[in-house]
Amino acid sequence: MTASSILANIDFAQPSALVAPQLIGVTVLVNGVGGRIVEVEAYDRDDPASHTYNGPTERNGSMFGPPGHAYVYLSHGIHWCLNFVCMEAGHGAGVLIRALEPLHGLGAMRVRRRQDDERMLCSGPGKLCQALAVTRAYNGLSLAAPPFELIAREREPDVVIGPRIGISKAVDVPWRFGEAGSKFVSRPFR
Repeated sequence: MTASSILANIDFAQPSALVAPQLIGVTVLVNGVGGRIVEVEAYDRDDPASHTYNGPTERNGSMFGPPGHAYVYLSHGIHWCLNFVCMEAGHGAGVLIRALEPLHGLGAMRVRRRQDDERMLCSGPGKLCQALAVTRAYNGLSLAAPPFELIAREREPDVVIGPRIGISKAVDVPWRFGEAGSKFVSRPFR
């Protein structure tokens, strides 16, 4: 464990499946805009659903980087997705940030998303990145420095677990984590 891998009281040098539930309730801000994390998914290089399963490429290189950095990729050629890199450099693991409870910069989020309903601002990884204006330009950046800010959770939330969404491999792996009862998750937990 190194000081540079600890952010918001979480050691990002741990396996992604351990980091993921610890992120529920953490506040993430990008240029001052953001909110509390209410839903995430974990991925690891040994996981067939992970971008890192077949090794490093130009697209996924940041996910093999040091812990506590951003991995941003374009999904289906349309939506940016934000991940937090876990484990030591070279491993290839991360946590996809799926949904936030929007709390900071709601006006900017509403304009970016062309949406007034707070529940729809950050209730999915693509919506979240659009609301926070996250693009490939943020790929590889440290989460410990601007434009990012992570704020430790004030209380330990009740966390629910389920299978990940929208994948065709390792569909039964219970690596989706969310805040119990949150109306801001992308899809309800069963």
